[in-house]
Order: sequence, then C-alpha cells, then structure tokens
Amino acid sequence: MKEKLLHTPEGVRDIYNSECERKNQVVMHIHRVLELYNYHDIETPTFEYFNIFNMDKGSAPSNEMYKFFDRNNNTLVLRPDITPSIARCAAKYFPEEELPIRLCYKGNTFTNAPLHQGKLAEATQIGCELINDDSSAADAELIACVIDCLKASGLEEFQIEIGEIEYFKGIMEEAGIDSETELKLKDYIQLKNFFGLQEYVKTLSLSDNLKEALMNFDKLFGGLEMLDKASAYTQNPMALSAIDRMRKVYAALSCYGYESYISFDLGMLNRYNYYTGIVFRGYTYGTGDAVIKGGRYNNLLSQFGKNAPSVGFAIFVDELMMALQRQHKEFSNQRNGALVLYQIEHQESAISLGNKLRASGTRTDLIRKSSRHELDEYLSYAEHENMEQLYFFVDENTVRCISLSDCSERTMHYDEC
Repeated sequence: MKEKLLHTPEGVRDIYNSECERKNQVVMHIHRVLELYNYHDIETPTFEYFNIFNMDKGSAPSNEMYKFFDRNNNTLVLRPDITPSIARCAAKYFPEEELPIRLCYKGNTFTNAPLHQGKLAEATQIGCELINDDSSAADAELIACVIDCLKASGLEEFQIEIGEIEYFKGIMEEAGIDSETELKLKDYIQLKNFFGLQEYVKTLSLSDNLKEALMNFDKLFGGLEMLDKASAYTQNPMALSAIDRMRKVYAALSCYGYESYISFDLGMLNRYNYYTGIVFRGYTYGTGDAVIKGGRYNNLLSQFGKNAPSVGFAIFVDELMMALQRQHKEFSNQRNGALVLYQIEHQESAISLGNKLRASGTRTDLIRKSSRHELDEYLSYAEHENMEQLYFFVDENTVRCISLSDCSERTMHYDEC
C-alpha cells in the first residue's frame, strides 16, 4: 500500500530537477516573444462550469472531460482547453472594446483520454489570442509569432501547415450536401482515410467536378501552386475567398521572410467546431503530434455575448520538450551558483556572505557542515547542483574559495568574496 502512494495516476507525471528547469526556461523564452508582440498575461481558473466547454462551444466531448460537483450541485470541469476561458474573459471584461485585444496565457489542460494511448492527461500549454481583428494581416502576424516562438524554444527545423475551414464549407455549400453527409466526409478527411473517402464519394449524386474535388483532398497540400489547383475545382464564392485569404497570408509572411517555414493543407479540418477560417499546425521531427495548433474562431465570443472576430494558437509544451530532447538540443545551464559551507561557530559570517551573494544575483546554497560528511562530499554536491564556487569558512573571517570549473583554490577574507 505504501509503495502505491509513490506512484502517479495514469496520464500524469512528475517533472523535476534539470528537466523541470529546462521546461521552465523554454516557456520563459516563448513568453518573452509573446511580450515582444505586445500580448498581455491573463490567468483563468483551472476548473470552470461545464457549459464553458460543452460541445456547443466547440470544445472537447463530454466523455473526455474530468467532471465533478460543487456543494450546490453545479457541474464543474477541469479545463480541457483554454481558449473558451479566454473568450469568456474577453466578453466579461472588454464588452465594448472594438480595437485589438491581445491576451497570452500559460497553464495546464486536462483531457480524460482513453487508456493506453500514451497521451498525457495533464499537459502544459502556452499561447495567445488576438481579438477584434478580422484581417488576413492579423492571421499572418500570429503565424509569424508562432515561428518566432518555436525558434526561441531552440527548434531549427519545423514546418507550419496552413489550412482553411471555409474551403471545405464552400465545397459542401456548392454541392448542397446535408449535415449528416458532410459529417461523414469530414471524418474521412480528418482521419486521412482517403480510400474510404473515394468509395463514399462515388455513391453521392454530385457533378463530376465536385466529385473530383472531394476525391482529391489527399492531394490538396503543398505550396502556392496547389492553391491554383484547388481554385479550379470550385466556383463557390466562399471556397474561392478562402483560397484568396491564404494567398494574402502567404504574401504577408513573405514580408517577414518566413516563406520557407510555410506549406498549405486544405485537408486540415480541426476537431474543434469553433474554428471558422484559417487553421494551422506546427510540426517537427521527434514527436508524433503537432507542437502547435491554432486558427481563427470568429463566432466563439458571440456565445458569451460579445461579437468579436478572433485568432489564436496554443503551443503544446510537453510535445515540444520531447522534440527538443530527441533532436539533442543542448540545454543552456551555465554554472552560476555558489555553495557557502560553514560550521556553527561561523554562522553569522556565513549568513552575511550568503545575503551578499544573493543580493548580487548569485544563486546561493547555504549549508551548515555536518560531522557525518566530508568536504569532498560537499564538493560533489556542489558539482551536481551546477555551482560555480564553493566557499568554506576556515574561521570567522577566512574563507577557502574553490572553483568548480577548474578546481583552483584560494584563501581570502570573507568580505572579499
């Protein structure tokens, strides 16, 4: 029974020491990029009312949420997604604001996924939402921000794939397809079951051109030339407008010099129903899933009482950390700390030195020496803690200063340290 207390439930894990430090450092670098794009921090509750995340809001299915009840019998859930929470806040705190609102966040999400899928039930996200800007320039700036965030994390090789929900919706509109058939077609495309898609499309009463368009969704990915091909399949204004929007986004990203990071995929149909236009995902090698997902959701805030177009993204930090590890990206962890070791009779001087070092910005570990441990053991401890110096009080005023980087040693008055 005691041994069981040491284990975590399936889907969650402990992160500690250098792994935790590296994760925090990556999040800090990404957050700095968001600050440079003028996004402002917001924190939302870890749990909220169920209706914030129900399927009407386009969030996770009910059976994938961790649900519980408060004392008044209200159904609460651990957030499976942060975007609906941000939408609620924007509607509550900025109801009359019409100029752009830029909000960024970091926090954990919770998904009650089926067992044995190897996915974390608790995952860390950092991301942002740009509200009140419906322009293609806003779409492009957000994707540029994504690229800068991934570069700041240490990634060098990655690709951002861009899709457009309204291209698929336009094809459905032109074909006059009912909602049930549309859902089946969407499932085939989303699951990349293109053989099943082709067989199903053959059974539908559609024009040859529309059948060809649907049966070729597996080929609607690539560069700008693919967009010309996609345009030839339809005359629907919504679908053609979606293609035109993607071209405008690409033109703006070219101004950033980020063309090499961009490709298009019109088969990208996000599971969340709140997306309405541009969608995108970021991929790199070393992980089996996207490290970033995002897109435009122009209708979500209206469900909370504010009509405001919005676009945003979330970086999945745990997937990103896995990719960085498998790509052998070095963790910058320079020696920058000090260990102050003393005996009880030198306590006052040691504390004074410790305060001085911390005031100067030096990470300082203050330890009273135990008779059970030798100096060599403390040197090994300081090495493990990535310390730069070990200060050992010989007497009240005299300190042995040992450098951990080159093992050099000198003796000095503690005021000189």
